[in-house]
Order: sequence, then C-alpha cells, then structure tokens
Amino acid sequence: MYAQQGIYSTSSGKMSFFSKAPLEDINARNDKVFSQLNTSNKEIAVKVPVRQFFFSNKLMQEHFNENYMESRRFPYATFKGKINEDIDFSKTGTYDVSASGILNVHGVNQKRTFKGTLKVAPNSIVLDTHFDVKLQDHKIKIPRLVFNKIAEVISVSSSLNYSQSEK
Repeated sequence: MYAQQGIYSTSSGKMSFFSKAPLEDINARNDKVFSQLNTSNKEIAVKVPVRQFFFSNKLMQEHFNENYMESRRFPYATFKGKINEDIDFSKTGTYDVSASGILNVHGVNQKRTFKGTLKVAPNSIVLDTHFDVKLQDHKIKIPRLVFNKIAEVISVSSSLNYSQSEK
C-alpha cells in the first residue's frame, strides 16, 4: 500500500545544527521534532522543542538555552507552510521539493522557502532538508566576549519520517 491522501505525522523527527566558527565548532541534535504533513492540501507544520537540543558539552547546552535561545520565553521553533510542487503521493519515488511559509525562531517570524527531498514509500513519507538560519534575522544576540566562538549563520539539517495518522 502506497502513501494515501491524508494526514501524516511524526513526533520523533530528527534535527541537528552546526556552527562553524574560528575558535570552536558547535553542533547539537534533537530527536523530538513534531511535524504533520497533509498530503491532500500539501500543508506542512513543524514544531521543534528548543530545550530538546543536546550538545556534547553541557555548558554549551546551558548557554544555548539560557543566553541565546532564551528557551523559557521561546520554548519552540516552528515552521508552517505549504509544499510548492504537485506531488503524486500515490506513487513511490523521490521528489525534489520546496516549501514556503513562516519560520518562527526566538519569537521572530520570517517568510522562508526551504528546499528538500521527499521520499514516498509504502506506508511512509520521509522529508529531508538542509538550510541556513542567520542569527540576526531572529534577533539572537551574541555577546562580544564569545563572538569568535559562534557563527552568525547556523547550518540546520532535518529528517522527518512520517507515518499515516490514525483516523
């Protein structure tokens, strides 16, 4: 049975980010990303719990949550948008897609279009994306003291493995 029209979701999507800076590379991973994909109207929603990003260095994790992302004030990053291409979800295959919508990070909305790869298989859909986020676009401030340790543009990757939601 191939993907059918309807709602597909995941609560264990994966997202990671990487910051390349002169003094120190920073990366973190989150395995608790929630997303829904409506194959009938091509709408997509992604909700990322900011505090679920884990770092190998606990001090980095603490600074990320408290000083930069202010995750108590802004507990989620979100994207709500629509896939631009017409996809036949009843046919197995790999499709290059883009989705346009609103990215909210640190309480700041930005209109964005993201490119990705959509893989339609029997009973599942996988969406892989890679994109950049500029810290200044979301009013994330970097103190002068650590300016050389954190890149101004963060590279983000995600993999969302959807299954059809129960009716």
